[in-house]
Amino acid sequence: MVRTLCLCLLIFSSSPLWAASQLSASVDKNPAMVGEAIVLEVTADARLSADQLNFRMLEQDFRITVPSVSQSTRVINGEASHSTSWRLSLFAREPGRYTIPAFEVGQARSHPIELEVIAATDAADGKPDVFLTASLEQSRLYVQQTGYYTLTIHFRGDLQRGSLTEPSMEGATVQQIGRDEEGSTLVDGVRYRTISRRFAITPQRSGQFSITAPEFTGELLDRDSNRSNFFARTRTVLQHAEPIEVEVLSIPANFPGDWLVAGLLTLHEEWSGDLTQLRQGEPITRTITLSGVDVAANQLPDIDFAVPAGMRLYPQQPERQGAQRNGRLVAQKTFTLAMIPTEAGEMQLPELRLPWWNSQRQMLDYATLPARTIQVLPAASAQSDATTAQRLPSSEAITPEQIPASPWHWNHLSSLLLAAWLISTTLLLWFWRRPKASQVSVAAPSFNSAALKKACRHHQPQVARDCLLYWAQLQLDAQIRTLSALSATVGEPLRSELLLLNKALYHPEAETWQGDSLWQAWQKFQPDSTQKPVRNELKPLYS
Repeated sequence: MVRTLCLCLLIFSSSPLWAASQLSASVDKNPAMVGEAIVLEVTADARLSADQLNFRMLEQDFRITVPSVSQSTRVINGEASHSTSWRLSLFAREPGRYTIPAFEVGQARSHPIELEVIAATDAADGKPDVFLTASLEQSRLYVQQTGYYTLTIHFRGDLQRGSLTEPSMEGATVQQIGRDEEGSTLVDGVRYRTISRRFAITPQRSGQFSITAPEFTGELLDRDSNRSNFFARTRTVLQHAEPIEVEVLSIPANFPGDWLVAGLLTLHEEWSGDLTQLRQGEPITRTITLSGVDVAANQLPDIDFAVPAGMRLYPQQPERQGAQRNGRLVAQKTFTLAMIPTEAGEMQLPELRLPWWNSQRQMLDYATLPARTIQVLPAASAQSDATTAQRLPSSEAITPEQIPASPWHWNHLSSLLLAAWLISTTLLLWFWRRPKASQVSVAAPSFNSAALKKACRHHQPQVARDCLLYWAQLQLDAQIRTLSALSATVGEPLRSELLLLNKALYHPEAETWQGDSLWQAWQKFQPDSTQKPVRNELKPLYS
């Protein structure tokens, strides 16, 4: 017996496909209802490959599922018999009488099947068990305008399981919004349970389009009318909503700037410090947030920021983030700008004005930030020098009458000593004041290390970066624009600390940076307080 079984298994695994002599086809129900699954089974008495039968001819009258293929072998009294079965579900599009044609495999041929399909309203109490409805908030959209499409499944009875496809539209992106919402409603006096799903549809080109409705496939519990059959079977149902026509308008010809259409768009700004205490050479951070409703994060545009003369700007990479609120898309784009005034006095920040198309009012609108006037105080070192100069008495204020008479006797030796002292003092003052006069002629702003110390002690990597770049451009090289370039011009241990700071700025956990060691390394790098700044002067064109 064991030898016979092994021989049969060997024959089953190594034998080629057998020729079929018989082919039969059957359906599990006749008549059937529209939207109800009709299981078609075709069986051959041989082992055949899955692609021996082609069911594409049924797509003219039915929606069909992917066939499942199974093979079996039976051994009776040493004789093996084989079979191959194809099973698939058919869903009639309209009520009527249909013919499922005969199938052929070699010389074998099945019989055609006459099938009757009745409307769903002809069943039971005349009300369908499952149906779908779809709606679109606006039937006219602009290019890149987000439209909200809602699909609702209505069903009664016990729905065991189900799947729903997404709507589709040519030349548009589709995104599901939020989670499914369950509820109930009355339709023609019948209580239906509902499941609603919301989608965001964004067309990318203009024209007339149709939104193809999703298809719902589910298993509905098929109980008897008295509901006493606890072991009732399930039946497969397939339903779809009606398509919706959409008109997509092109971008208005007179729209200024980059095209952006939204339900709402706002600009908001924040400052990291007190604008009334802004000083020359000290950095301050300006954060501008662009927020939009009914728009995706990747649709928010960049902004060109203009600054007045006497102000340096160090923008960071903008940050985008999108979310869903109350069934709508919301998005934000944050611009962080480090600003360092290089001159004292009054400065005017220009107005920010961003054009956008208001989809609620169907008109051109602007998101604005008003112009701002700021006062920049002189650097702390320059202010202290000015105060000291004001306190020094003028030589013209001393009159001869105020000079007290000296009892000391004057002679020629005293005159020689006085002349030598005056000459030496004059030379010392000339040599001592010469570097300062050079610095004054350059009129370069001084660097205030207090801002760098504060940023390191409070572990603020962005502010520390801005201070270091400003210091490097004043003291080392005016062409230094990044921390990588600065680290290439300094030695250890400052170079290692600069690399750690640069890594922390572009790491998701940048807030864990500790700045104490950077401050200590920067202090060690300074040779003395009188170090002269490196001046990158251009060579003369003609020599």
